[in-house]
Amino acid sequence: MSAFLKQCAVSHLNPLKPIKPESLTRRDSPRLGLNSVRCESTAAVAAENRRVTLSNGNDSLDICRVLNGMWQTSGGWGHIDRVAAVEAMLRYADAGLTTFDMADHYGPAEDLYGIFINRVRREWPPELLAEIRGLTKWVPPPVKMTRSFVEDNINRSRKRMDVACLDMLQFHWWDYSNPGYLDALKHLTDLKDEGKIKTVALTNFDTERLQIILENEIPVVSNQVQHSVVDMRPQQRMAELCQQTGVKLITYGTVMGGLLSEKFLDTNLAIPFAGPPLNTPSLQKYKRMVDAWGGWTLFQTLLQVLNKIARKHRVSIPTVAVKYILDQPAVAGSMVGVRLGLSEHIQDTNAIFSLVLDEEDVETIKEVSSKGKDLMKVIGDCGDEYRGL
Repeated sequence: MSAFLKQCAVSHLNPLKPIKPESLTRRDSPRLGLNSVRCESTAAVAAENRRVTLSNGNDSLDICRVLNGMWQTSGGWGHIDRVAAVEAMLRYADAGLTTFDMADHYGPAEDLYGIFINRVRREWPPELLAEIRGLTKWVPPPVKMTRSFVEDNINRSRKRMDVACLDMLQFHWWDYSNPGYLDALKHLTDLKDEGKIKTVALTNFDTERLQIILENEIPVVSNQVQHSVVDMRPQQRMAELCQQTGVKLITYGTVMGGLLSEKFLDTNLAIPFAGPPLNTPSLQKYKRMVDAWGGWTLFQTLLQVLNKIARKHRVSIPTVAVKYILDQPAVAGSMVGVRLGLSEHIQDTNAIFSLVLDEEDVETIKEVSSKGKDLMKVIGDCGDEYRGL
């Protein structure tokens, strides 16, 4: 048996133990990197579940169903080694995780993508380059949305990412009392028609505003919202509208910054220094969400349930947590944050595509999730946590 097939057998038998990547020449082996799990017996199922098409009218974009969320570049994790970060992006893409989600306000994410995509152009075959997707965001202040202001910002992203056309521009708006978001979206639609953007999408819009946007015949393909086993708000109103209109959900916070993992299983954060530190902005943010939902004791019960299911399927807790949300109505994709150059979870992430949760798994998760408070009543609809409502 070759070394590569031996590794495939090992990764199939013990998916919780990632194998350290070794060097390879992408020109000779552009996709079957040593982090790939495509050699597993479930590879056909995984391939079928790997990609999805987002569409509205004549606009469409196919993406990987698990997106690499480049939040680490916000600076909350300290200095970013650009060389190491880009090498990590290449490893993720080499393993089939080909969609990257970034934002202009998350530090140098777009610049890193520009360096990365040029490496891919130089070193990878054209058919593999065609699978890469770079999704970015625009979060403007609620000022007057003139055509020149919108276009200048889009051109800045195009330049930083070194692309003629943005695959997707996800738009966020802070203040609904200012209807300028409709002006901005109409300008973005014009820029799309001119070939500067392939698809227009939203970030953290609520159901009411999504309805208004669609009534104004603005062809958004998706809305990016916070969604996890703890935060099921998108399934109360948003998913129904999405199913009626064809708009899809892309979810973030699905592993709650890492809280939904073995690392926090059987821990007591009430005892100083007894548990893992909440040393990132994401961990601190989602710990507040846990408190609003039901507290740390109930969260431990949830982790124990997820751990039991994970052990049954021989995967990790984050793998189960993401798969559960991917299986929810209207959800097209889920983001998993990547700490580029610091740590990688490629094998766990790829395991999501071949995992099948059975009816017992789903009912058990649903039962413990429903024991928490209704966050729609506590926080409000999707995105309201950012608007102080």
